[in-house]
Amino acid sequence: MGDSENGVEVPSYFICPISLDIMKDPVILSSGITYDRESIEKWLYTNKNVTCPVTKQALTDLELTPNHTLRRLIQSWCTINAPFGIERFPTPRLPVSKSQILKLLQDSKSPNMQMKCLKRLKAIVMESDMNKRSMEAVGTADYLACIISNPSSSMTSSLLVEEVSSGAEEALSIVYHLHLSKTGLKSLHKKTGEFVEGLIRVMQRSTSFESRTYAILLLKSMFEVAEPIDMMSLNPNFFIQLNQCLVNQISRKATKAALKILIDVCPWGRNRIKAVEAGLVHALINILLDYDDEKRISEMVLTVLDQICLSADGRAELLKHGAGLAVVSKKIFRVSQVANARAVRILYSVAKFSGNTSVVQEMLQLGIVGKLCFVLQVDCGSKTSERTKEILKMHARVWKNSSCIPCNLISSYPS
Repeated sequence: MGDSENGVEVPSYFICPISLDIMKDPVILSSGITYDRESIEKWLYTNKNVTCPVTKQALTDLELTPNHTLRRLIQSWCTINAPFGIERFPTPRLPVSKSQILKLLQDSKSPNMQMKCLKRLKAIVMESDMNKRSMEAVGTADYLACIISNPSSSMTSSLLVEEVSSGAEEALSIVYHLHLSKTGLKSLHKKTGEFVEGLIRVMQRSTSFESRTYAILLLKSMFEVAEPIDMMSLNPNFFIQLNQCLVNQISRKATKAALKILIDVCPWGRNRIKAVEAGLVHALINILLDYDDEKRISEMVLTVLDQICLSADGRAELLKHGAGLAVVSKKIFRVSQVANARAVRILYSVAKFSGNTSVVQEMLQLGIVGKLCFVLQVDCGSKTSERTKEILKMHARVWKNSSCIPCNLISSYPS
């Protein structure tokens, strides 16, 4: 016998070996061990394990087979022990099979049935992680990506534009909630070359903040697993839509996702220049001004600006903005060590490559030089301190004896 339930001994073979709770929906793994469905799905899909918890053997097949015999035994035991407060649980509904999903995908090719099928697919994907993996396994994402990329191709000309748009947005919601694996995301990028363009069109045309957020979050996931070559040929419109997302601030999730994308793509090809041409420097500085209390967003913005300021055009745009230099220096000591390092790197790029007479004077008048002297007095990390010393030495002839530097900080000025 096993554990007790309300004072009643529970047979050990009714107990899930992972959670040690009585099983309500027993399923058999390919290793031959029976688990409760909820517990084993959490083990496999939420915790990303690929082994049997008991035998430790690697699993090549994640199919879960209902153990109907054991479920009936448990239900009968619950009924017998009802006088002791044991409740009989209902027979669980079986997960949707792959054949049912394939039937829905096939039926959705009919224009008159597409929206109905998409709504059913959305309900299925929201039910369980098992359904998500089954849908991914039969190629649901590839099919839906085609609807998003070419929404009118699967609809008759008699349907309204609004219906076409609704179908694409419904498909987008399903793909987002699939939470595709890395393999699935890479496959989607390679098999459906127009998918990224389709997501950009959603960002550009959709009136739904939710759909635009799903599009930007999917783009973030895809670029996290993309190859460098995929990031070197991005369309300028891609950066224009990222800029629009940051300007409109449709949601914090979307803002963070857009910043993460820029961090990933800016180092490649001409992307820094495309970002500048799209007006992103202005948007980034305004975010620093607006999100004064948001640590992670400030760190991400400074990381992107650091990348962009490696280009002459990027530095020029930063200097053109009235608050550019001031807001960057303001973040030193006010956010985190990461933000300190990024802000100093930006100032280093400006001082070294764009440090003409007016810029050098502006840095002095804004108190940036004094703040850099203060950086040397505190522990900001060895690399940040070294870069700060280099900045101060570059323009020592102009800055060192200036009355703009507080007397208590003059002693910190490197010789």
